[in-house]
Amino acid sequence: MFDAAFADTVALHQRVAAEGREAIERAARVIVEALRRGGKVLVFGNGGSAADAQHMAAELVGRFQRERAGMAAVALTTDTSVLTSVANDYGFERVFARQVEALGRPGDVVFGISTSGGSPNVIAALTIARDAGIETIALTGSDGGAAGRNVDVHINVPSASTPRVQEVHRTLLHVLCDLVERAFVA
Repeated sequence: MFDAAFADTVALHQRVAAEGREAIERAARVIVEALRRGGKVLVFGNGGSAADAQHMAAELVGRFQRERAGMAAVALTTDTSVLTSVANDYGFERVFARQVEALGRPGDVVFGISTSGGSPNVIAALTIARDAGIETIALTGSDGGAAGRNVDVHINVPSASTPRVQEVHRTLLHVLCDLVERAFVA
C-alpha cells in the first residue's frame, strides 16, 4: 500500500504536469490581472478543499516565498457566523454564493475548489459570479463536473481518488501562488 500510494500520486502529478500547464498559467494570468486592477481573489471549498482555500489565501495575503506587498485574497470558509447564519437561513448550498453576492465585484476572481467538481455550494457560487460578470476559476478532480464546465478557467486533476486529487491540488496551488508572486516580484 505504501509504495502504491506514492506511485499513484507521482503518476498523477506527472500527468497533470504534462496536460495541465496551459490552465494553471491561464489561471495565474487571470489572478495577476485582477490584483493589478485592484481586485481580489475569493476562494472556497468544502472539507479538505476549505483548508486548501485558506492555505491559498494565506499564501497570497502573507507571502509564498518572497517578500512583497500583501495581495487581496479572502477564504470564504473562515467566518463561522456567516457560514452558519447563511446555512440556517438559506441552506448550505448558499453559504458561498451569498458571500460572493456580498463581496464579489467585476474585476475580482472567484476561485472554487471541488475534488468532485459536483459540490452544489461551490457550483452555486461560481454561477452567481459568472452571472455578475466576475471571472471564475475552478480547481477540480474527476471529470470536473458542473463546476469545471461552467467557469472561465478550469484546472482539472483527472482522478476519482479524493486523496490523490487533494495531493495534486496542493501542488498546483503552490505553483499558482509562485506564478502570481513572481509577476509582482522579480
